[in-house]
Parts: sequence; structure tokens; C-alpha cells
Amino acid sequence: MKTNIQEGIILIPDFSGFTEFVFNTKLYTGEYIVRQLLSTLIDVNDQYFEISEIEGDAILFYRYDENPSYQSISKMLWKMRSAFNRKIEELSKSLSTTIDLALKFIVHYGSFSQYNIGNFRKLYGKTIVEAHQLLKNGLAEQPSYALFSNSFLENSKNKESDFNKDPRRLPEVGVIHYFENLN
Repeated sequence: MKTNIQEGIILIPDFSGFTEFVFNTKLYTGEYIVRQLLSTLIDVNDQYFEISEIEGDAILFYRYDENPSYQSISKMLWKMRSAFNRKIEELSKSLSTTIDLALKFIVHYGSFSQYNIGNFRKLYGKTIVEAHQLLKNGLAEQPSYALFSNSFLENSKNKESDFNKDPRRLPEVGVIHYFENLN
């Protein structure tokens, strides 16, 4: 059996506050807002990452990359979050409503494979499961953050950065950056 196992980055942007939003927003309005916000993230991505899946309020992005760059990914996340916040402001004004959503990111790295079912491409592997588990971490003190896994940090070509001394380091998980603190 031939498999397509490669090393790469998994990026999952996910909305914080989504469940409450769905329960407290009219169906048509909520669907319109979520569609606009997800489209904004996809547009800002500018085809840097491939899309594997879109599920509810999250996008499973991936990129095969043997030398991931912490700086490049950080810049991408900052652009995505800024565009997301601008779109929330725009939609809040145009719809005369409050949109209480924030954006969190999981950045992970490892081996995974890909297979096709009909017109769909699916990712498979331990790395994919780990990235999804990181979404449910319960570690964040603020709703808007990026969690860079140990695996991503260890494989980043920016190894000169000393993440072990970072005060937001979670030894078993990685480093969490709150957007209010990112430059």
C-alpha cells in the first residue's frame, strides 16, 4: 500500500465564544456572520496554507514544510487576527449587533498523510489528532491567543529563539502568545 506521509504544519484558527454565539443569534444572521469571518481568514491566508476542512467555526489548514518559520507563521497569524477583528467591527456596524467572538490559533508540526474520498482530501495521523486536542486545552487566560506546540517550536528554523525561558511556556505543551502581547 502506497502512502503519502510528509512533514508539515497544521494551523487551526478557531472562534472563541462560538457556542454562545450560535445559541444567541438568529440562524440567517449567524450563518452570514460566520461565513464572512471564515472567508476573511481564507482570503488573508492568500494560499500560503492548503485547506483540508472547514467545520463550524474552525478551519483545518496545512502546509507541507520541512523548515517551518516561527516568524513567518507569527506574521500570518497577526494578519489573520487583524482582518478578523476589522471584519467583526464592519459586520457589527452594518448589522447593528454585537458580535462577541475572539480568535484562537493552534500551530502544530509533525508527520501526516493525505487521502482522497470522492472530491474530498482528508488528512490523517497522530499530528492531526494532537492539533485538535490542543484546541481543548483549558490553559488560556485570554480568549484571543496563539498556541505554538513544542513540536512546531522544535522544528522551526528559528531555533536561536530561546522559547524555554519564555514566561508563557507551558512545558508539556508549548508556548502561548496572547495577541495583546504580540508585536
